[in-house]
Amino acid sequence: MNRRAIYPGSFDPVTYGHLDIIKRAANLFDEVIISLANNTRKEALFTAPERMEMLKKGTSGVKNVRVEAFDGLIIDFARRNKVRVLIRGLRVISDFEYELQMALTNRRLDNSIETLFLMPSEGHAFVSSALIKEAAKLGADLSTFVPSFVEQKLKERLKNKG
Repeated sequence: MNRRAIYPGSFDPVTYGHLDIIKRAANLFDEVIISLANNTRKEALFTAPERMEMLKKGTSGVKNVRVEAFDGLIIDFARRNKVRVLIRGLRVISDFEYELQMALTNRRLDNSIETLFLMPSEGHAFVSSALIKEAAKLGADLSTFVPSFVEQKLKERLKNKG
């Protein structure tokens, strides 16, 4: 049986928490599709191609992972790819309400597609892309939060933006 899952997100930027979830999912499934969403609720710091590049570089050592961009409903993307499991990361309790709403909405749209929640390792449970961007603006050392190539891109982008 070919077990496949989709891990959707905006990944702006990808963090060690995201990469931890990706590796955990890759151990559970034959293939994990990281689907880069165009989240209309958030203003992205990086373009979709930049985020794709960072995701591909960050997951280059994980053989059963591929990265694709999508627009629209994740349920439609899952149907097109014949995937029945969505992976979502839960870091802290405050994530739960939003993730539950999204999972229940997706279930109502297509009850054949399940949502599986994974928690990152304790060391990454508090890390969010928003927090990382704020820390980067203030000149923090980000080496324990994101890969070095992401830290470099973040600092370059924020320097040019400021």
